[in-house]
Amino acid sequence: MSLWTWFGLHSGNASTEWPLKGEEHGQTGVLGMPHYDPASCQSGCSACAEVCMTHAISFVEPPAAAHDEVGSEVSIEAGGVAAGARQTHHAPEVDWGRCIVCQRCTEVCPTGAFLPSDDWAVGVARREDLHWVAPRAQLPEPRADAQDRRPFHRSLHVRHVDAGSCNGCESELQALNNPFYNLHRLGIFFTASPRFADVLLVTGPVTHAMKGPLLEAWQAMPEPKWVIATGTCAVSGGVSGGNYACGNGLDEVLPVDIYLPGCPPNPAAIIHALLMVLHRAQQRMKGGRLER
Repeated sequence: MSLWTWFGLHSGNASTEWPLKGEEHGQTGVLGMPHYDPASCQSGCSACAEVCMTHAISFVEPPAAAHDEVGSEVSIEAGGVAAGARQTHHAPEVDWGRCIVCQRCTEVCPTGAFLPSDDWAVGVARREDLHWVAPRAQLPEPRADAQDRRPFHRSLHVRHVDAGSCNGCESELQALNNPFYNLHRLGIFFTASPRFADVLLVTGPVTHAMKGPLLEAWQAMPEPKWVIATGTCAVSGGVSGGNYACGNGLDEVLPVDIYLPGCPPNPAAIIHALLMVLHRAQQRMKGGRLER
């Protein structure tokens, strides 16, 4: 008996039972998307926006100016303020679809408006749900998908296309087949041919050189078919978006069914996005907030 065979028999099953049972998703203690609390913003401060290299944090108006505009106004009810009075300041706009999870905003924020968190299940069916909006302005629930996905509930084949990635996302995709995640146990498989694929999983900002091969893969897939923009580059272009070599994300080229930001998104987040295609997992981020 080989040493590895003995080790495997002695150790037992190494695969997690998540998401079928339990919460052992492998991301405990791992940094995710920062937590944003605009009520904690300091008037006139723009430190977060200044360090955000992908413009995930930005100001529509100068940070020192206070305006009564829907979506940019934050109400603060503090001690010493007369009942019914409202003090407003201009908070930044936040687009998690541009966030590369570098944590620089959490490092420079003087008031704790941006704090580190372990938020990772951020896949969404609508690009708008990655934009932070005030609670009263949250978007309505999306309409049910007209396509019948029942035949795919127990089996899904995925064709991956690298459309200019740095290979960070690819390293996480490889982890899906390790003993811990063991993607095959969920009935999800990667396939080398788009002709046998149900889902096109795209990484990278879609460089001009890869646009043609990407469209060929899409056209070769049979109906019904779905597209997952995997990683911040595929969602919005990322750090290199809009330069001489690429556009600003996958939805400029193909219709996207699931947007999954992250740099890179972790294996559990990718599994969650794939299960969203099958309607076996629910979207957790709405209006830029992660439901707990």
